[in-house]
Amino acid sequence: MSKSNGPSPELADSDQGAPEITLVDTHRVWCDGAGDIRGGAQYRAAALGHPRVYLEIDERGYAECGYCDRRFVLSNGTAEH
Repeated sequence: MSKSNGPSPELADSDQGAPEITLVDTHRVWCDGAGDIRGGAQYRAAALGHPRVYLEIDERGYAECGYCDRRFVLSNGTAEH
């Protein structure tokens, strides 16, 4: 077996550094890291992502989750353009 010192070609071409962006209509949002994975009788948000945190969108027009780096951008705000 050979050992690789760099990232695999699949990882090198991906956008892993770019945050997931969610457009919202309110200044107060929450994130549990589960994204669009919702529903079902066995749904447990913490098992799918991280503890729920509440964020406030400030004058920049966006807020970022400290756990998963998801960016919440206020629709028609300064950060959207």
